[in-house]
Amino acid sequence: MGHLFPEPIRNLPLADILIAGLKAYLSQADGHQIIFMEFSEPVEVPAHSHASQWGVVIEGKVELTIDGVERVYTKGEHYYIPEGVMHSAKIFPGYADVTFFNQPDRYKPVQE
Repeated sequence: MGHLFPEPIRNLPLADILIAGLKAYLSQADGHQIIFMEFSEPVEVPAHSHASQWGVVIEGKVELTIDGVERVYTKGEHYYIPEGVMHSAKIFPGYADVTFFNQPDRYKPVQE
């Protein structure tokens, strides 16, 4: 079985996100983070808010509810969640995306 993300991405630090079935690679910068995520199990993310977030679906599908509006996003589609807007997600197995967080400390790298 091949890898979804190429070696340079797989060589990034893993993000410390405690969600079963999630593998997330963290690209850290001074003012933001980019997370490359792969889900092997279904996940329900409860409603929450934070700094703005933009993502593009690489594989699979996700059901996002953003500010009360529910929509399914699939491969090749992108979404945007403005800062402070409540949102939740239903993530299906096989889902993968690249997510930009306009927040430099959203996630930390796994400490080895």
